[in-house]
Amino acid sequence: MKKTIRDIQQWEGKRALVREDFNVPLNEQGVITDDTRIREALPTLRYLLEQGAKVIVMSHLGRPKGKADPAFSLAPVAKRLQELLPGVSVSFDASTDLNEAVQRVNDILPGQLLLLENVRFYPGEEKNDPELAKQLAVLGDIYVNDAFGTAHRAHASTEGVAHLLPVQVAGFLMEKEIKALSSVLHSDKPLTAIIGGSKISTKITVLENLLPKVRHMIIGGGMIFTFLKAQGLSVGNSLVEDDFVETAKKLLADAKASTKVTLVLPDDIMIADQFAADAESRIVDADEIPDGWMGLDIGPNSITRIQELLAQSPLVLWNGPLGVFEFPRFAGGTRAVAETLAHQTEKGQCQSILGGGDTVAAIEQFQIQPTRFTHVSTGGGASLEFLEGKILPGIAALEDAPAQTPVG
Repeated sequence: MKKTIRDIQQWEGKRALVREDFNVPLNEQGVITDDTRIREALPTLRYLLEQGAKVIVMSHLGRPKGKADPAFSLAPVAKRLQELLPGVSVSFDASTDLNEAVQRVNDILPGQLLLLENVRFYPGEEKNDPELAKQLAVLGDIYVNDAFGTAHRAHASTEGVAHLLPVQVAGFLMEKEIKALSSVLHSDKPLTAIIGGSKISTKITVLENLLPKVRHMIIGGGMIFTFLKAQGLSVGNSLVEDDFVETAKKLLADAKASTKVTLVLPDDIMIADQFAADAESRIVDADEIPDGWMGLDIGPNSITRIQELLAQSPLVLWNGPLGVFEFPRFAGGTRAVAETLAHQTEKGQCQSILGGGDTVAAIEQFQIQPTRFTHVSTGGGASLEFLEGKILPGIAALEDAPAQTPVG
């Protein structure tokens, strides 16, 4: 684990340089349409403010390509922060001159917050430019990384600046993410992993890393059909990655050779005559997909089988939808998993960890509150890389917590 803001004994008057992930969606009028990421940051920000720190917050928003673009300004975020932190002085530095930012930092008082403009307005941010890192380091005494969603990126504000300040610690959201995802990789509980999404190529390392650790590996989404083709089955016009058929064969063989893991593929499929919300559809056995048709969701027998497995699973990782959930007709499998997991979690019978942008988008579409699950990760790419067993530079740059001394 990493040291956190809780491990700092004296915050009063210190300048906390905090990296958050405020990459929130905006509509055409520049209004925030989902403030989840801002709300997730509040426990860290409130703690620092209450401890008397001067809080200087950095974030990116969108892809402005290293130049100032009003469409990607963090001004709407500053406004929302002020609404969510009543009684706190929240100011916004709209300039992109870090020399001016030094004066703005000097002007704020302990218990006040200053939000800097989008760090990706600087061309050196995504290049992890040492000069930009030095300029940012001048603004703080202690570095706090609370932006798990960008922890897999070695950028100036996520990695470079951390090495230039004497203390580097995690915020509460970063701590929560690390603990939740680590529990998946290191738990003694039997693990069921549901890995969906369209392509096996984006999930292959996760599949390989998790296979030795799971009791059940449930495959969903477009990946299904690469596995079915690997078994010699016809998949019609379904999405297949031919370059990964041999990889799928190896995973199937590894699972079959193991006495500890069961790899679960659907035995029935909802197929469609075209990729469209109003396509003609029907249910077929997984080995009977006709030419000219494509699979867009799992079938009812597969849904029942997965629900029965989840009812017996004390620990579940879910990453990726099981079908084309964006089309209501083909959302059944994904919705069933979401509702079953939420129900099992609420009953206290399951620890549920959700990751991946599409997974989060699905539960939002189904209007299922994230609080009904044990943990919903704020980082899509970051959570994937963590589960792949990779070292995330934004986490590696933080100080390690002292090892716990065994009791007794």
